Amino acid sequence: MTPRAPQLSVERALQAARCDDCVVIADETSSANLRWAGNTLTTNGVARSRQLTVIAISRRGDGVSAGVVSRAGVRDDQITDIVREAEHAAADGSPAQDAQPLAAPGSLAAGASLSGIISWDEPVTGTEIGVFGSFAPALRDAFSAAASSGRKLYGYAEHSMTSTFMGSSSGLRLRHDQPAGQVEINAKSADLASSAWAGVGTADFADIDVPALEAGLARQLDWASRRVDLPAGHYETLLPPTAVADLMIYLYWSACGQDALDGRTVFSKPGGGTRVGERLAALPLTLRSDPLAPGLQCAPFVIAHASSRASSVFDNGLALAPTDWISAGELAALTHTRHSAQRAGQPVTPAIGNLTLVAPDAAASLDDMIARTDRGLLLTCLWYIREVDPQSLLLTGLTRDGVYLVEHGEVTAAVNNFRFNESPVAMLGRVTEAGATARALPREWSDYFTRAAMPPLRVDGFNMSSVSQAS
Repeated sequence: MTPRAPQLSVERALQAARCDDCVVIADETSSANLRWAGNTLTTNGVARSRQLTVIAISRRGDGVSAGVVSRAGVRDDQITDIVREAEHAAADGSPAQDAQPLAAPGSLAAGASLSGIISWDEPVTGTEIGVFGSFAPALRDAFSAAASSGRKLYGYAEHSMTSTFMGSSSGLRLRHDQPAGQVEINAKSADLASSAWAGVGTADFADIDVPALEAGLARQLDWASRRVDLPAGHYETLLPPTAVADLMIYLYWSACGQDALDGRTVFSKPGGGTRVGERLAALPLTLRSDPLAPGLQCAPFVIAHASSRASSVFDNGLALAPTDWISAGELAALTHTRHSAQRAGQPVTPAIGNLTLVAPDAAASLDDMIARTDRGLLLTCLWYIREVDPQSLLLTGLTRDGVYLVEHGEVTAAVNNFRFNESPVAMLGRVTEAGATARALPREWSDYFTRAAMPPLRVDGFNMSSVSQAS
């Protein structure tokens, strides 16, 4: 038998449920991609997938337990079996510490009134290769421009659309359609000795300025015509928005209220509690998430396929509101489920699928900041970022695709790559200048998080801990 429409799969699963409560999530995803190498388009493709998640909840005498089962490509005749499997898991499971009443229409959970939610009954449209209709010709022109100047372009573009349908035994029926896209381009010199990278996130590819990306890559390769070697050390460093995004996203992922309450993270207060209310940044920076942020729209209600320390299946459907995580330089909130919020005595602030860092009245471009630099380093991006110490959020990683020396307001040479050891929390205390916020694609986390907007930052004493041979 062929799969039903996702809306019907949700209803069929709820009808089959015998447990005390049930939440069903159906995700339908379509994607399209392009790849190119050496100024030539090499492959393109489209794909579709479907996943059904059943969360069965048993409210028995010794507590409340949840059983979760997720399956891909579920046929109509398999739905009841998945529900039974989830119910068995709930019956056999231990009581859940995060247990809460399910959200219901008309309560805090009734996010259906929020703008941006597609009607439940509308068919799934998805995406297809035509999304690249204007991008592909512009890319072809970029190939020609690069080839005429002895450069080679390599890269990848992908667009996806995920339609999520959530229904519950409490009466919730919520839907969200999430577009996501990204472009990453590497430019290499003719001898392949120098490389540069540019990346951008997009919802629909209509806003991708390919000529500007290619021109920026060409400028970076020109900067690399001279090279000098520098030792490890602490340098005044200009971080472009993409590098800032990678660091701030890791900070955000680490801001779990439950972990902070248990003394596990940099956001734990010595002696107990959390550091909410403490000043973290030297400048009045604000780090926030807003499900309706223009250009960065994301699901305006909680979608939790499984429980973890940072999320709860019992919170599915809770409406999400704009949230400041850092406000004017002070830690304002951590991510909280209803369970951890009750423990902390803090508002319920679930994670949201976008992130923005803003400095008030900041208007400087990265070029403006370069012009005001007497001597320092300019990075392109970071990669292979790993956590060293959760208590300080010390991270290590590598620079990649261009580190440049800035002297007397001009980029004068490319320098060797470095390994860095730096905490984004400690780094905020050494930010001396922030520029204008713009959409930014994190290089390291682009497979997981593409909706970010960040400013360039000037950081005093960024720790380049050793010289790296990476290129």
